[in-house]
Amino acid sequence: MKRAIHSLLLLGFMFAWLSSCQQEPEWTSLFNGEDLTGWQPKITGYELGDNFGNTFRVEDGLLTVRYDAYDTFNNRFGHLFYEKPYSHYLLRIEYRFIGDQAIGGPGWATKNSGVMLHSQSPASMATGQDFPISIEAQFLGGLNNGDRPTGSLCTPGTHVEMNGQLEERHCITAEAPTYHDEQWVTMDFLVKENELIAHIIDGDTVIQYSKPVIGGGVVDQFDPTAKPDGKALKSGYIALQSESHPIQFRQVLIKDLSNE
Repeated sequence: MKRAIHSLLLLGFMFAWLSSCQQEPEWTSLFNGEDLTGWQPKITGYELGDNFGNTFRVEDGLLTVRYDAYDTFNNRFGHLFYEKPYSHYLLRIEYRFIGDQAIGGPGWATKNSGVMLHSQSPASMATGQDFPISIEAQFLGGLNNGDRPTGSLCTPGTHVEMNGQLEERHCITAEAPTYHDEQWVTMDFLVKENELIAHIIDGDTVIQYSKPVIGGGVVDQFDPTAKPDGKALKSGYIALQSESHPIQFRQVLIKDLSNE
């Protein structure tokens, strides 16, 4: 009941905000369905722009992450960055996990991926850096042996506030459904600078938080100048992950609310 009330309040806030505008912003697709125009890969151990093994590609109109050119995964975590940062927006992503995990992928990364919000720029990442300093909205797939809810929060190099308290746990599980097999899942993310970030599935807010700041660990081999602990995160880049399990994206849509 508490989660339902929070969802209704959040949706009411969102729709009231949008309806107060003279013209509601339209959805814009960040993925053109043909190629990776507007996106730039950064894979651990490789220079920015080096799409090792054609990890990120377009297949049959779907933005696809595959590892068929990898002999073993070898911690080559990757992120595909959109070309510009955002601060106020509503993001919609439709994804599905496919196939088998890459050989050598860590156990926790089976049917595990995500989208990074308020991320540092890809140009500021060191060559050997594994994850960008960012907020991760996690995508998880069920393993047909119990619950494994999607939509959780992870915080590489960051902290957030929840219920008015600083939260320093790296990953916090969302109150969300588990999706098994290779079905498509649609998730929305309402991002209002550092005032509010919410993960939404079928109109239900599965987790929300505020006041993200740079801090903490779970990021390796970063440039120290890119990690000023305590700095508020009010904007940043959007990046799709490659964490060793193949995944496809059918939609990556955004409503830019920065002028509202």
